[in-house]
Amino acid sequence: MGTPSAGVSTPLLDILRRRIAAEGPISVAAYMGECLLHPEHGYYRSQEAIGRRGDFITAPEISQMFGELLGLWAADYWQRMGAPQNCYLVELGPGRGTLMHDALRAARALPPFRAAVTPVLVEASQRMVDMQRETLAGEKAEWCGTVASLPTDAPLIVLANEFLDALPVRQFQRGDDGAWHERCVGLSDDGKALQFMLDPRAMPLDDILPPALRGAPPGAIVESSPAMRAVASEISARLLTQGGVALFVDYGYDRPGLGETLQAVRHHAYADPLAEPGLADLTAHVDFAAFAASARKAGAAAYGPVGQGAFLEALGIRARAERLRANANASQRIDIDAALHRLTAPEAMGTLFKAIALTPPHAPEPAGFA
Repeated sequence: MGTPSAGVSTPLLDILRRRIAAEGPISVAAYMGECLLHPEHGYYRSQEAIGRRGDFITAPEISQMFGELLGLWAADYWQRMGAPQNCYLVELGPGRGTLMHDALRAARALPPFRAAVTPVLVEASQRMVDMQRETLAGEKAEWCGTVASLPTDAPLIVLANEFLDALPVRQFQRGDDGAWHERCVGLSDDGKALQFMLDPRAMPLDDILPPALRGAPPGAIVESSPAMRAVASEISARLLTQGGVALFVDYGYDRPGLGETLQAVRHHAYADPLAEPGLADLTAHVDFAAFAASARKAGAAAYGPVGQGAFLEALGIRARAERLRANANASQRIDIDAALHRLTAPEAMGTLFKAIALTPPHAPEPAGFA
């Protein structure tokens, strides 16, 4: 039994209280899904998420260099796969549209590529779509609500930055009885607060756990994201039938491990994940090994993961920074240097954040993974 979370009352908290009182404790994955995507009170439906006025800043918001390099990476792969006449440049979870905006600007350096691609943004929140339309004013972009509704008549070049970390995770904890139990979100004794608790039913996880984790001690927690594995499988299936490539950049770990990574961020600071449902961003670290395994099981080739710093260095971020510095004033040069450090340094985003790419089998190898 966990400690009750003493947070503020929110509209979503009232909805969750009623649901749990009627149906019993819900999985951590179900809780994340409600907090982020509830049709009326979900975080992405109601809050200013990204930017200095929001709760966190992503790589495209730190510097134009990030989106520009990903745009050039996409143009390079378009050439590697034979420069098809028609192609879709897809972004999953496009935030405010900054990455796509910068990628398309960089794509103009290769006019045939820019002429061949149609931008498509996969976004479930109408509020975010409105923001993206404003950012991409003048661009002939398309929107769809799910990966399943992506067009099927041309190759896909998929970009996804900090998309996988927002997909719900299930958590399992080893009990004193030696069995694994699902960690759930339930109500405190007085019914007013949320708290973590264990489902008393044992879950037969030992057969599917990596060998290194099977001897985990009582109290150990493991996370699993069926939603993330489904994305890997679905994107891989698309690449096999349509051709193309997919690049995912996110934070996480590249080998199986124990421990809880669920976290909440509000106003650029960490918060209690149970305290203010619907008002804080919830994420979990990405299990890149599980993502790659799901993609390979679906028939795709997987490259990486490699650290974001090494990936951006391979794409030429230092040369791009020097070109920007050459036309900048003293204050702007300081900002450029700070952004370069933040995106690439091991103690900043360079190591925790990683890049992984998927292609059809026997397709050209994408840049940045040699």
